[in-house]
Amino acid sequence: MIIDKFNPLEDEMISVLDKEGNIIREDILPEIEDNKLIDMYKTMLLTRIADSKALQYQRQGRMLTYAPNKGQEAAQIGSVAATKKEDWLVPAFRELGAWLYKGASLEKFYLYWYGNEEGSGFSEDERILPMVVPIASQLPHAVGIGMASNIKGEKDVTLAYVGDGGTSEGEFHEALNFAGVFNTPNVFVIQNNGWAISLPRHKQTASKTLAQKAIAYGIPGIQVDGNDILAMYAVTKEAVERARDGKGPTLIEAVTYRLGAHTTSDDPTIYRKDEEVEEWALKDPITRFQKYLIDKGIWSKEEDEKLREEYSDEITKTFKKVEKIGSDTELENIFKHTYKEMTPNLEEQYESQKKYFEGGEK
Repeated sequence: MIIDKFNPLEDEMISVLDKEGNIIREDILPEIEDNKLIDMYKTMLLTRIADSKALQYQRQGRMLTYAPNKGQEAAQIGSVAATKKEDWLVPAFRELGAWLYKGASLEKFYLYWYGNEEGSGFSEDERILPMVVPIASQLPHAVGIGMASNIKGEKDVTLAYVGDGGTSEGEFHEALNFAGVFNTPNVFVIQNNGWAISLPRHKQTASKTLAQKAIAYGIPGIQVDGNDILAMYAVTKEAVERARDGKGPTLIEAVTYRLGAHTTSDDPTIYRKDEEVEEWALKDPITRFQKYLIDKGIWSKEEDEKLREEYSDEITKTFKKVEKIGSDTELENIFKHTYKEMTPNLEEQYESQKKYFEGGEK
């Protein structure tokens, strides 16, 4: 067991691979089939290229404000890959990798950042909540799902993400407190990328780690190398199994780094040094995992180059399709997904806006 033995006040961060992709912890190396390892890597690569192109589209004026994911692919894909199809995914707004691995389409993701309401709609089978920009507000939703699972006697687990800045929000504390008290089947992943927009992690909390915040709520907390996809998988797998077995929630701090800007409205050169970014670039999660797969004999640089070209073409076609769709959507879609049925207040707002767009009075 990794989680139950970990002391977030004393123990060192959990890693399986070093920054060169060499195994350093055979004892916790997860057993993952080769085809799944390849799927995880392919999703990392798709995430990186789709993210890079999204940034280009935004700079060209073809997309609205965008939150880059570069550098955080392992923290997302390593964790979501440890869940099952029936489990729930509750993202914040920087979880493209988790989104894609869970099965959501890139087209829907681009629609969201294009400003089309269709980017927030999912079927019940997909078990994904829409992206949430208000910081940490998604966590009480995740605990609500976990509570519902307990009440209904279901065995699904809810995986939720938040940034390091979100741990200073009231919703973070309320959610973890509720989860601890009611023993909900939740796994919380903090993507500690070092910065809450321009505020460095050490200026928002005096805690030695973010994982130790779990102690106050009576739940396990563990710090993991968020750029190590195998470490993320191993720890999350155990946390998911604990939750499914009725042992309650776990808090995982994934130590990673935001190689890009907070959003396309942000200029990180104002508040952080290039040397810091360059140092973290040497710990690139994709480069690390790629070397591991090549050394294992199940991947090659030739396959890698070919796949990059295929993804580039596929992503370009996807975005052109999104541009043709545009931002137009049925007005009702803006109101009808908040609750199973629209409340009287939402009905009133909808009718008012409908009348306005039809040329009547507000």
